[in-house]
Amino acid sequence: MPLKAAFIFIAPEADPAQHQAQVKTQAVEVTTLAVASYAEAERAAKELVAAGIVAIELCGGFGIEGVARVKRVVSGQAAVGAVRFDCHPGLDFKSGDALFA
Repeated sequence: MPLKAAFIFIAPEADPAQHQAQVKTQAVEVTTLAVASYAEAERAAKELVAAGIVAIELCGGFGIEGVARVKRVVSGQAAVGAVRFDCHPGLDFKSGDALFA
């Protein structure tokens, strides 16, 4: 059975219902989706866990606070990790914490 994982990235005006894709291999199934805020990421993470996702990776746009919020909302039901940028190039070289917290 493949590992069910997700990658969530944050982008202004993103709509997770519209901006998503799946890649399936024999070993891993990855759902990628975009969200516009930390609150939207929390909602998406809950839905992903309910769908059987066991690992969630967050993009570098999520600051420390954003990662903590997603980790808290899944309450150990999925492993949560993050790509790290102190200042993300896709967010005008700011942390998501400065923009979305």
